[in-house]
Amino acid sequence: MSVSNTTDFTNPSTFILLGIPGLEVAHVWISIPFSAMYAIAILGNFTILFIVRIEPSLHGPMYYFLCMLAVSDLVLSTSILPKTLSIFWFNSREIDFSACLTQMYFIHCFLTVESGIFVAMALDRYVAICDPLRHSTILTNPVVAKIGLAVVLRGCVFVLPTPFLARRWEYCRTSIIPHTYCEHIAVVKLACNDTRVSSYYGLSVVFFVTGVDMLFIAVSYTQILKAIFSLPTKDTRLKTLGTCSSHLCVILAFYIPALFSFLTHRFGHNVPLHFHVLLANMYLLVPPMLNPIIYGVRTRQIRDRLLRLFTYKGI
Repeated sequence: MSVSNTTDFTNPSTFILLGIPGLEVAHVWISIPFSAMYAIAILGNFTILFIVRIEPSLHGPMYYFLCMLAVSDLVLSTSILPKTLSIFWFNSREIDFSACLTQMYFIHCFLTVESGIFVAMALDRYVAICDPLRHSTILTNPVVAKIGLAVVLRGCVFVLPTPFLARRWEYCRTSIIPHTYCEHIAVVKLACNDTRVSSYYGLSVVFFVTGVDMLFIAVSYTQILKAIFSLPTKDTRLKTLGTCSSHLCVILAFYIPALFSFLTHRFGHNVPLHFHVLLANMYLLVPPMLNPIIYGVRTRQIRDRLLRLFTYKGI
């Protein structure tokens, strides 16, 4: 099927996803680590959900937020990888216009949701360490449910204008997206209108949502570290710090690749396109894979329950 780069249309029926431009001959080989990461993400996050579900001692705020993170990770990785693998394996590059905008919405919505979950987890750690006697009275189940609902609604509402703005542009340049999925800026760049509204709105979401989240997390951990270093003994300090280590690791695994991808996309004009695309895939695949591993290894309650489950089944 041939696709013209200068097709005249205002509302395309389909887009064409190129995959990873410049690395087409390596698509099958690239699909191997991508598939492995996706399989680990699916298995790991479902395991977290299962362990928390069957273990009554894990029915608390920290683990409820962890379950929300697992669901968000499953949605994020599933939003991009099935279509990416169909490009790699079957050269199935067409994607319906509405499906493209839907994929765009889910990706950016759940990135925002995940950022909000990290804020909620930071709040939980702050209360647990800085005001431990009131932890169970402050973060009750209804409060946790309200925080979770607020995080999801915030993501849904703030990202909602993105696909509606993208739908109203006229696409008269090309139907080819040099990417493996419908990333917001990659789609908007195809429009022949002045799309500064979309660009500015995307930037505002990054700075006023994700930026505020990062600031809140930084302030929370500043207070947490002050409280930890004021503890009387080294063993107590290390033990208390250990309760935050998993959360700190998943925060770094999420924000560092995302920030690096954002900066290279906006300002790295000399960076090869295939590197942009690979990085954009990595920051959606690596955190969902790493998060259950980090919590499974570093959280004793989850690790012990998983070991008991395997021992019970004779594994």
